Amino acid sequence: MHRRLRRALAPVSFALVSLALMLPATARADTVVGPGGGTPGTSSNFTLVGHAPLYNRGMNAALALYDHYAYVGNRTDGSSTCGAGDPRGPGATCPHPHPGVQIVDVADPAHPTVVGEIGPPYEGNVGITSRELRVWPQQKLLVVMNFRCSSVIHACAKGTDATFPYDFKFYDLTDPVHPRYLSRYVPTSRAGKTYKPHEMFLWVDPKDANRALLYITTPNLTVDPSVPNLIIADLSQVPAGGAVSEVAEGNWNGRYPGTDSADYPFKKDGSCGPYNCNLFVHSVGLTPDGTRAYLSMEAGEFLVLDTSQVAAGTPNPSLTLQTDPANRPTWDNPNGHSAVQVYGRPLALTTDEVYGTFTAPDQGCPWGWMRLINVTDVAHPAIVGAYKLPQDTCPAPDAATEQFTSYSSHNPTVLRDLAFIAWHSGGLQAIDLADETHPTQAGWFSPTPLDTVATEDPALGRGPNKVIMWSYPIIRDGLIYVVDIRNGLYILRYTGPRADEVQAITFLEGNSNLGDAATLAAGSGTGTGAGGGTATPELGSGELLATGLVPFAAILLYRRRGRHRTRRQGDDTAA
Repeated sequence: MHRRLRRALAPVSFALVSLALMLPATARADTVVGPGGGTPGTSSNFTLVGHAPLYNRGMNAALALYDHYAYVGNRTDGSSTCGAGDPRGPGATCPHPHPGVQIVDVADPAHPTVVGEIGPPYEGNVGITSRELRVWPQQKLLVVMNFRCSSVIHACAKGTDATFPYDFKFYDLTDPVHPRYLSRYVPTSRAGKTYKPHEMFLWVDPKDANRALLYITTPNLTVDPSVPNLIIADLSQVPAGGAVSEVAEGNWNGRYPGTDSADYPFKKDGSCGPYNCNLFVHSVGLTPDGTRAYLSMEAGEFLVLDTSQVAAGTPNPSLTLQTDPANRPTWDNPNGHSAVQVYGRPLALTTDEVYGTFTAPDQGCPWGWMRLINVTDVAHPAIVGAYKLPQDTCPAPDAATEQFTSYSSHNPTVLRDLAFIAWHSGGLQAIDLADETHPTQAGWFSPTPLDTVATEDPALGRGPNKVIMWSYPIIRDGLIYVVDIRNGLYILRYTGPRADEVQAITFLEGNSNLGDAATLAAGSGTGTGAGGGTATPELGSGELLATGLVPFAAILLYRRRGRHRTRRQGDDTAA
């Protein structure tokens, strides 16, 4: 009888197992809660090597390294504008000291020392933030992305893109303490229209050290195929005094279900339609060989893009969307920030960024966290694991935290089995990825905040927790460099599980393919690293796009009205 029962149940069991395997990975993903990181002045498995408070200026931004120097951008501007909530305001009675790009000598990591600054007329100007930085080391080229910053969330002077123009500026680092200005570039579509940048990924051709591309996101809501959400620009001629040239561009909003309706992006009453006025490419990450891009799509979650023709140098290359948006991985309240490769494995890591309710009424707890997505089948990427902090489980402990703090994942740098993520008030998080279905906390570093700074972050720094880890961590010679918006540059040594992976790194950052990236990816068999095989076959045609109808400024206006889950930008620009 028992055997007959087993035989009778066997087909049913097989069917149930098959059904379980076909269920979306979101339903099976294990969200692990890492216990530490939300308390300033605490750490686990990190040793503080050195710290530069950067004149206690506050509002620090992106980080880049060259030789034995660190370059740190500024999140605010060169005005004296008082930020929201500053007791000295309102008005222009709150000086922003040293508003340019800081140059820090890190030859002795235990004693980083500011030795210079790139200031006006190139950086540190009124109304403009030096938000993102990269270095192309083979050509001694520093790239600084500048754009108009927000009077609401960045304490910047009010203005327009005409009065405070956006651009990329390029500097020669032959003398690293005195960078020499070379030229500027304004992102321009094939149709000849210019667009404000937001994020960038630097890709240097592993087969040609003299060829480098910038993948630039230019957020727009429109489905118009003449308006780019992504511009790929060739920098190869810049070091010798030449111009930037556009390679390709794309916009995939029109591929999303519902964007063909009459109420996208706005309803007749002016409120947000499908995707809550929040559908665009926020940032992009590339595999080291440049054949595949991962798109972080804000309300559109995550897509995979075939960029192999760009990598190969094919004239007029096509960008082929490999993930139909109808088959993308989805999750609640998406606000995608970053999407990067987990080296040597068929995984992508994504982060969501959510601010407090000061930014928008429907922001705040539960903020945003990390997910791991299996990309073996790029047509159907599947969430297999997730990681968050205790503070990402509501309610927030107090009103000030809910309004002016973010316990949100932000910028990641990822190895094969470890991720280091700047987690705003959660500090720097180290996450063990060995079991992608169960990522676990491997350590954290949450510094003791400075007593005072010149400019508090109006959106992220007015709560009780004064830690705001922000930049992509950079690993160099086994040490980790990371910038806290409020508290400056930190140099750390990781001592936790799999520390040997970190000690073996000569250079790695999450926003380029430089250093050890190709070595880490090689041999994975996924086609994602140099020498790693071929890319997954194409599944459909991507649209090549160009100019603009619904600019980012319009997105920001609706954000300020708090009609959806994204950042309050006021009359200005993004976080």
